[in-house]
Amino acid sequence: MEYIFIHGLGQDSSSWNDTISSIIKPINAKKPNLFALLNNEESNYTNLYRVFSDYCETFSEPLNLCGLSLGGILALNYAIDNPEKIQSLVLIGTQYKMPKMLLKLQNIIFKIMPEFFFKKNGVQKQEFIKNFMGLMNTMLELDFSENLKDILCDTLVICGDKDAPNKKAAEYLAQNIARAEYKILKNTGHEVNADNPVGLAAVLEAFYRRVAGNGDS
Repeated sequence: MEYIFIHGLGQDSSSWNDTISSIIKPINAKKPNLFALLNNEESNYTNLYRVFSDYCETFSEPLNLCGLSLGGILALNYAIDNPEKIQSLVLIGTQYKMPKMLLKLQNIIFKIMPEFFFKKNGVQKQEFIKNFMGLMNTMLELDFSENLKDILCDTLVICGDKDAPNKKAAEYLAQNIARAEYKILKNTGHEVNADNPVGLAAVLEAFYRRVAGNGDS
């Protein structure tokens, strides 16, 4: 059984290391690096979703997708388009409809943030802003509201209790996906895999245990 962990914007595949290593029962975890998949193609959502879909198509078994923020949007999109390929879905700090004002505000904030903030996260400021703008400008019209009813797999929606901008979206996802449950992680911000990897691992492990049990029944 394949478990694919999809990082958020400003992260890379290593952002999942602490979470995955904290899962007691070993799983076959894959951690694609999204921008490496692009392989120097233009950074826009159409290209990113295509290369992510191509990556998922390399696996023959049903997939367990776990995505944070941008990774959650990609996972949500793929699950809607390929329901037969998905065993379970985990959406962390994920939007189903792009909040345009929030995205514009984030862009302003990133532009005035000092260089050292980006360097400590292993990225260059200008590279990050270029990737952010390229993606966000092509994501503004995304809206999966009408497609959530098509997701029939076991789904876990997670949000940090300090992640105020994404709480309403998390609640909406949990209410409108048929087999969804909702978990709030305390003392945790948007980057749940960085803020609370041990707590996230415990929640994921319990969820995956239930999914495996449902598959056996």
